[in-house]
Amino acid sequence: MAAAAAVACHYPARLAVTCSSSSSSKLAAPPPLPSRPLRVAALASAGAQAFLIERNPSGAKPCGGAIPLCMLDEFSIPTHLVDRRVTRMRVLSPSNLAADFSRSLPPGTHIPMLRREVLDSFLRSRAADAGATLVSGLVTSLSIPSLPSSDPYLVHYIDSSSSTRTVLEVDAVVGADGANSRVAREVSAGDYSTAIAFQERIRLPDEKMSYYDDLAEMYVGGDVSPDFYGWVFPKCEHVAVGTGTVAAKPHIKILQSGIRSRAGAKIAGGKVIKVEAHPIPEHPRLRRVVGRVALVGDAAGYVTRCSGEGIYFAAKSGRVCGEAMAEEWGLTGAVTEAGLRRGYLRRWDDEFRLTFRFLDLLQRVFYGGNAGREALVEMCGDEHVQRRTFESYLHKRMAPPEPWADLRLLWRTAGAMVRCGVLGREVDRLRRLEQQQAQVMLPH
Repeated sequence: MAAAAAVACHYPARLAVTCSSSSSSKLAAPPPLPSRPLRVAALASAGAQAFLIERNPSGAKPCGGAIPLCMLDEFSIPTHLVDRRVTRMRVLSPSNLAADFSRSLPPGTHIPMLRREVLDSFLRSRAADAGATLVSGLVTSLSIPSLPSSDPYLVHYIDSSSSTRTVLEVDAVVGADGANSRVAREVSAGDYSTAIAFQERIRLPDEKMSYYDDLAEMYVGGDVSPDFYGWVFPKCEHVAVGTGTVAAKPHIKILQSGIRSRAGAKIAGGKVIKVEAHPIPEHPRLRRVVGRVALVGDAAGYVTRCSGEGIYFAAKSGRVCGEAMAEEWGLTGAVTEAGLRRGYLRRWDDEFRLTFRFLDLLQRVFYGGNAGREALVEMCGDEHVQRRTFESYLHKRMAPPEPWADLRLLWRTAGAMVRCGVLGREVDRLRRLEQQQAQVMLPH
């Protein structure tokens, strides 16, 4: 019985990657999902029949667009896809004190900025070239097999071209369908809290666009977000201006006005060419592998707190999971839950669990109020902080500990928190006065 249960129901194995998206409110977060074509490419290259199901392949996924430099080589991304090469980064506090966060950027390095629609199109085409079948359709449900170890899964979807309901029979399913994952709901993967990100693409006059040629700005303060940051990131011929929040979702447009006000004259006169909003997962899901169904990218909750980074983790999780499936199928002729937990989840958690926990801690320490945000910006000006950050971010590995330097940093952080407590309270007081004056001036 055990041997029979391990036999796949199709040969070659048929594997579906679902990445349905509908409106902008259902779209994946700024990382969003390069996980799907990378996973499909890994599976198709191994000889499996891989299906990439996506409702609107030509749609643009909302995203800040920054990726670590190592991603270009690791995933063989051509440099011509990069819109901007950021070499200057500025972080602005609630009181508008600025820290130059690029003083310790290693020579010859940069932060690549790109548009998701460009990256996704390239990765999708590469998956098709590797043998994947691209399916334009909206996944509506997933039928779970009565014999979880061997019977096929039934993926129900509506074909986008004919509007007909169709069923695809597969051996395993990968949910790469964003924070509001249909696949996750179908397998009861567990709820999680989400933030909302709101972004405007703004085309600036040439003289103002030149200011952002290689500059990215991040703003912190209760006026732009009570628990995240606002940003102005350069893209091809425009800037992406946005913010995000968990605690104040109904007030996201007010917060967006806050980031536009903080950027001020630097973006004045620009034309809004696109408005985007999307959910961002706040933490990994309780269950990321259920039977022969695996979740990756935003669907799994792989977006870091504090920084909101997700593109690299979506791509990496897609590749790790695809390779785990392909390896097990190649060795045993089947994909199993035990194999996915061993080859995908264990490897993923061993490599990235510490990174996610560390950034979660930073979020809790520095984003709780304006005092913490002022301290954060002060620490961003510290050379040791910058060097350690770039060592970790550019190469996607935790920098090795430096006990004495890290201990000195701890003392400097404590001092910054004390000093900035007074400044943060003063900023809060001035904000309240501004709000009171604005209410007095309203017509009765």
